[in-house]
Amino acid sequence: MKNFYNRVSNRNQRSSGGPSKSQIPFRLNFLFFIVALLFVALIGQLAYLQVIYGTKFKAEVNQTDTTIETTNVQRGMVYDSNGKVLVGNKAHQAISYTKGVNVLSTDMYKIANRLGTYLTVSTSSLTPRQSIDYYLTDVDRLKAVESKLSFPKGATATQKYDKALSYLQDDASFKLTKSQKNAAEIFAKMSGAYALSTTYIKDSGVSSQEIAEIGEHLSEMPGIKVGTSWSRNYPNGTSIQSIIGTVSSEKTGLPSDRVNELLAQGYSRNDSVGQSYLEQEYEPVLRGTKAEKQVEVAGNNTVTKEVQKYGGQKGDNLQLTINSTFQSKLQSLVKSAEAGAGGNSTGTYAVVMNPNTGAVIGMAGVDRNPSTGKVTENALGTINSDIVMGSVVKGAMVSGALMKGVITPTNSTLTDMPITVGGVKKASWFNANGGANMAVNAASALEVSSNSYMMQLAMKEAGFKYSSGAALTMSSKAFDIERGYFNQFGLGVKTGIDLPGESTGLKGSSSRAHIGNALDLAYGNYDAYTVMQVAQYMSTVANGGTRIAPHVVQSIRGTKSDGSLGAVKSSVTPKVLNTIGMTEAEKKLVKEGLYDVVHGTNTYKTGAELASISPGISAKTGTAQTYYKGNETVTLSLASYAPSNDPQVVVALAMPNLGVGAEDNNMKLAKSIYAAYWKYVQSTSTLTNPTKATKSGAAQNTNG
Repeated sequence: MKNFYNRVSNRNQRSSGGPSKSQIPFRLNFLFFIVALLFVALIGQLAYLQVIYGTKFKAEVNQTDTTIETTNVQRGMVYDSNGKVLVGNKAHQAISYTKGVNVLSTDMYKIANRLGTYLTVSTSSLTPRQSIDYYLTDVDRLKAVESKLSFPKGATATQKYDKALSYLQDDASFKLTKSQKNAAEIFAKMSGAYALSTTYIKDSGVSSQEIAEIGEHLSEMPGIKVGTSWSRNYPNGTSIQSIIGTVSSEKTGLPSDRVNELLAQGYSRNDSVGQSYLEQEYEPVLRGTKAEKQVEVAGNNTVTKEVQKYGGQKGDNLQLTINSTFQSKLQSLVKSAEAGAGGNSTGTYAVVMNPNTGAVIGMAGVDRNPSTGKVTENALGTINSDIVMGSVVKGAMVSGALMKGVITPTNSTLTDMPITVGGVKKASWFNANGGANMAVNAASALEVSSNSYMMQLAMKEAGFKYSSGAALTMSSKAFDIERGYFNQFGLGVKTGIDLPGESTGLKGSSSRAHIGNALDLAYGNYDAYTVMQVAQYMSTVANGGTRIAPHVVQSIRGTKSDGSLGAVKSSVTPKVLNTIGMTEAEKKLVKEGLYDVVHGTNTYKTGAELASISPGISAKTGTAQTYYKGNETVTLSLASYAPSNDPQVVVALAMPNLGVGAEDNNMKLAKSIYAAYWKYVQSTSTLTNPTKATKSGAAQNTNG
């Protein structure tokens, strides 16, 4: 046993090797050294990135940090002079799509197919190209088509796509199914959107079931939203639309002839925009300001955060000078008058205006096709239909002669007699053969509507001495002289109304060969004017010689919190275009003549039918000999104001191409218009002397 223990003891001494050192401290030190080296490398790399590329990375982050997404707002509304809605906005549930940043066509293809299972859209505007683009967006379909084709070596993907496109365009058998067409239309609308812009996929007629199903699956269709769109509506009838104009739809987008201009102003291609008349003229006011949302975009072009920066501002409202109740009645009266015209009548037009401010209270018109008898409402015919008016212009002719000095208030008497020049005889309606020759002055010449008097004035203005039967050798400058004075009253020039598309009228030839027509011009049977020009001319006479631009907009107004008409932001003030250089005595003489047209004592006065109107009016009637497609016709017109002693309203109208036997249709219509005005617009109780208009009163009130 002792030997056993000794052997064990000896073995242990050999194993230990005596007093040897431990290996563990060395290994730990080596490990610490490696870790230290790694930390140094990491710190060095961080410093390298920070110092060398830090500015670059920061700039890239800032560059793609935020962008602005915009959405449309309601257009401003249009109200009549009493605050009644003429044009409003009708809300519709709508489905829209906001395109993300760098969204691929394949992504939109998947969304369109998904959305198409819940939403049905009209495919009437889907083009063959759009159908093919949708079809080929599917990668498998594109490969299948390309497999049928041969391509040159090194052909690019674009070249291959274009050849596949051409192949399907020529393939008569290519046809989408009904569901594919639906998805293709959706895909086309989505493809037309800009990054972070919103387009309507369906802006009206969205069913409750479609809303529910789409809302349930919105998370599966990035960018798709359930929202609201608006369209114009006309609570008091669409007849006013011809004055208001139209707005392009989301479907039609921006007008092609103005697209670059509007894009530069911040519009999107599918925005609605006023494209005619007031909607176009006041587009900056009506359009409003789009809502803005700040969108944060990560480096991988995904939207990480959206913040509403500006809720948008509904467009401001227009309040018109037009009284909607009266406008409706005026349109009805004009339409009824045209219905009884028959024959070759081509329309009836009327304007009612405040002579002291230029405010248009009503403007109505209808066009008629003599071949079919079809009547179409066209209130804008009052500013763009050129009509040979006849004798209504004689007040301007007399005024011009007074300003020219060829007659004076105390020396204006001439003999009404047939005028014969170069073998051609022209005469007044009541004195065709000279059997009623009589002395007339400026006032009585207007009363009886003397053509002879006006022709003699024209010759005097041109410095031509008339001799019966002699050749008319006066200078063709006679046209310029007459038209120059007519222009001062608004005849033959634009009136300045706040509506686009106004006509300047039509001028007949001014050549030497047409010198005889200078005499016709003097009594209104040559140049053509609009009814609005006639209304401005008579307003200038009525207010004492100030030509004021007509206007249909009274003010621009905001919107209250409850959506009703808000405070006035700006008002339209009368715009003076020119003043007439006539003395008080000269203006008095013309006004006396217009008063006598209705209330005079001469047997041949032309406005006797109007004498029953109360308050009493001053007027000038007109009858022009006209032709329609070779058939002889007459055009009846009328220009008037009331009351004679305190002008508050002007009525002008024209009825072109009536039958030759027509006589007093114009005066019958005028009587109805005045009755409607005093009933619906202004009470006679507001007048100083509503029942009586006197010749002296009319003459004294030269300043309107």
